[in-house]
Amino acid sequence: MRAQTGAVKHLDASQLEGEVREAVQQSHHTQVQPLEFVPRTFLAPPVPDYVSHREDVSEIGRLSAEAIVKEYEETAKEIETMGEVVKEMMQRCEALTSNASSMLKEIQATAARYRKEGKRMFTEIESCSSATDEVRRMCEAFRDKIAVREAEAKK
Repeated sequence: MRAQTGAVKHLDASQLEGEVREAVQQSHHTQVQPLEFVPRTFLAPPVPDYVSHREDVSEIGRLSAEAIVKEYEETAKEIETMGEVVKEMMQRCEALTSNASSMLKEIQATAARYRKEGKRMFTEIESCSSATDEVRRMCEAFRDKIAVREAEAKK
């Protein structure tokens, strides 16, 4: 083979042809054996259960279809993960609703107690008022009776 120096040399086609011929002849002297076809030894993860390969699809088609369905499957799993987050939020909302329902029952019971107490106070005040009116009438009647006796005694 030719050695290159710092200066650029003119390409000599006949010299290049000779170098190629020499390399080919040398390769015939060594025993070059063709490699046998070895199928892929790594196993790709199986495709999801909801798909299966067709028999008439090329290797490139199979690999492309597998890659796409795996991307979709990963996205579906992410969506399911979001669903779990929503489920947790729903459970918190249900707990909040339950707590709010209990609070509402307590509020209604408290309002009912206030109404009952208001009715009791109403009845008590009216009873006191009636008793006061009765005492006042009795006092007036007694006063009138005393006044009539005094008037009769003066006659």
